[in-house]
Amino acid sequence: MMTTPALDQRPNASRTLRLAVAQSTVPEDPTDRGALRAAGQEIRALMAEAAGAGARLVQFPEGAIVYPSKHVMAAGPDGGLVPADWSRAAWDVLREEAKSIAALAGELRMWTAFGSLHPLTPPNRPHNSLFIVSDRGELVARYDKRFLSHTEVSYLYTPGREPLVFEVDGIRIGCALCVEANFPPLFDEYERLDVDCVLLSVMVDDAPRARIAQAYGTLYCYWLGYAVPAQFSATVPSGIVAPGGRWLAQCPADGQPALAVADIDLDSADPDIDVARRYARPWRRRAQDGLYRDRLVDGDPRSDNRATF
Repeated sequence: MMTTPALDQRPNASRTLRLAVAQSTVPEDPTDRGALRAAGQEIRALMAEAAGAGARLVQFPEGAIVYPSKHVMAAGPDGGLVPADWSRAAWDVLREEAKSIAALAGELRMWTAFGSLHPLTPPNRPHNSLFIVSDRGELVARYDKRFLSHTEVSYLYTPGREPLVFEVDGIRIGCALCVEANFPPLFDEYERLDVDCVLLSVMVDDAPRARIAQAYGTLYCYWLGYAVPAQFSATVPSGIVAPGGRWLAQCPADGQPALAVADIDLDSADPDIDVARRYARPWRRRAQDGLYRDRLVDGDPRSDNRATF
């Protein structure tokens, strides 16, 4: 089993990071150039708002510039699904909007994570990705969705290969996208990679997905940013989950673009967070690293599995 360092023993670790989680309007047609530009404009407006709130990192939903609908990109003449024709996508607009987002991140001196598409060499399908832009306006990392839905892997995308952990001011952050919430080993992997927070960006109108995010906050005792499109926010809005599983902040559930802002504070005096980080997470690590091995009983016939009183 991979071992991890003790919590807060990383050298020169910062103690606090202000995170803003956005719910922006996500278009679903990558051929609609006007919709792509409107999405980029809305993203940049929310970035400016997040910077005004003192955020060091702002997170956007899956496919924030565009999340292509299967009905747009993979619909056959008879209504059935066929492999998507990605030559139809307005790749030039997607690149321009992504570059404009990155440039503004540099101007605002704020890290930005936003979802979009990453093209591969034809005939390979693109990745569904979360792009990480530094506070210098540089694209420093890209997380490619590893676990795809049946439709996504059959008709739309190429899966990614690796987890992604990046650091902002010494705070370690992992990334996941939408249906990956249904794969607990991915979130356990991020615990073993010693993250302080996971950004879970989704494109789904699904209350259970948000409850799963809260469950990971309870199980693994790290923060989670949960970013959902504005058009789905009436079900569950975007928000930030604390270690222990409680919502620290949420956007209004009104279908409108908005931000939720909260601090990732490694020295938080909040009782729930303090217990989760100082006691629950380290105990879970020790339990899995063999805490109980020396307490197992061998050679006593009453210690076997026979049912007896």
